Amino acid sequence: MTTSFTESGGKVSGAVTATLPMTLMRVLGAGDKPVTVACDADMRLPNTDVMFVLDTTGSMADRAVSTDSQTKIQGLRNAVKCFYEILAKLPTDGFCTSSKPTGGTSGVQIRFGFVPYATNVNVGYLLPTSAIANRWTYQSRRVESRGTAWSDWQYFSQTDVGLFTNCPAPPPNTATEQYRLSARTWQLLFFTCVYQVQRASQTTIWRYDAIEQDVSGLKNGSTWNTSFTLPIGAGGSPATIEWRGCIEERRPTVSGTSFSPIPAGATDLNIDAVPNPVDPGTQWGPALPDLIFTRRASENNTSNWNRDAVSTTENYGNGSYFACPQAARRLQTWDNPSTFGSYVDSLTPEGNTYHDIGILWGARLMSPTGIFAADNAKTPSGGDIERHMIFMTDGDTVTRASDYTAYGVPWFDRRNVANPSSPTASFNDEVNARFEALCTAVKNKNITLWVISFGNGSNADTESRLQRCASSGTYYFKAADSAALQTAFNSIATQISQLRLTK
Repeated sequence: MTTSFTESGGKVSGAVTATLPMTLMRVLGAGDKPVTVACDADMRLPNTDVMFVLDTTGSMADRAVSTDSQTKIQGLRNAVKCFYEILAKLPTDGFCTSSKPTGGTSGVQIRFGFVPYATNVNVGYLLPTSAIANRWTYQSRRVESRGTAWSDWQYFSQTDVGLFTNCPAPPPNTATEQYRLSARTWQLLFFTCVYQVQRASQTTIWRYDAIEQDVSGLKNGSTWNTSFTLPIGAGGSPATIEWRGCIEERRPTVSGTSFSPIPAGATDLNIDAVPNPVDPGTQWGPALPDLIFTRRASENNTSNWNRDAVSTTENYGNGSYFACPQAARRLQTWDNPSTFGSYVDSLTPEGNTYHDIGILWGARLMSPTGIFAADNAKTPSGGDIERHMIFMTDGDTVTRASDYTAYGVPWFDRRNVANPSSPTASFNDEVNARFEALCTAVKNKNITLWVISFGNGSNADTESRLQRCASSGTYYFKAADSAALQTAFNSIATQISQLRLTK
């Protein structure tokens, strides 16, 4: 038996030749016969979708270890670029351990998508306008009534008159000012006439409560506006309400610390449910910090907050903490490595760590049977697609009841806390339980789930949870520093593009 192999451009060709003895046929004069088998294996990707679900919380601004020359966010940006080089076979400005590729890919669809996450996810502008409700309830305020309040009498002016002369009449009253002669004082040779004024001001009685607001001003037919106005400014004047793109999750929300399986009524955890424009229970709301007023106190200190509705002339502010990460990107081909690199470089660390909202929207954006099924189920030519989600985090879940999250302000709204009657300062257990349930849901959709734990910010419980989240133990990576992170991403990219038998 003889064997031969050749390799060219990522294609391996092999042949095996053996001699087959013709033992029975020899009586008829037949000799032994040579038999040759040939095959090709190609480093050829199938149609592939890769969704990056990336932790861009505030701790990513730190170094993974003191000896790292980069912060964690810098290491992540570089590792993702190197991953792209391996799969897309196009060069970036990343500092990669492998040689720079050329030529790209052909005859195959390779798409990349991104869901940066922290306290929330920025996915609103990716959705059709029909997916966002026209009215949404916030911890907010509205004008309850208006009135007029008069100031105390104040000195206005004075004038001197002769001993036998009356004081002049005060100025005429107006709708906002009233005048009077307050004193006529003898000064030996003359009298001094003193006048006072009283001024009116408009008072606004505010109602602070969970208030349904009209947010339809964000919509312009089938396109989005980035802001609108509502009469919640000083004295009820129009105030500009800006929308960065983060969302509030669908309602109702099922509270608890066990979601295995995900309850049927948990619409917020439903990956595939398509919004119904006439059913607000299936729609999302825009996260609008300009509409939030933490009543009875404006600082980020829940001990001074009060859930009771109140009518007052006080002007409370918003003491909750809000962080909206870089806008997510739907699955798309990125044929221009500069465009890919520019987006990756835009990832910025900010916010606390809510793993559940990140993996949820990663699944929604790549599901073949959900909101974007028309683009995700098959390629335009009808080809099948392999799906991979890469979930990377640098640490434990970090929640605060004073955060403004995808579930409102938890201290007030209490939509995703296990015990709504007695919320704690944080609700990590609830987020962790939702995260684990969503990991299972993703894997049940035939999505290969790769998980990377970066740095040393995760405790033993978190590490175990992340390992369970991955498709199997071999799909979980622990990266202690930036070099190890690049190695992990490279390993995943290499495994996705492994040799496949083509003949």
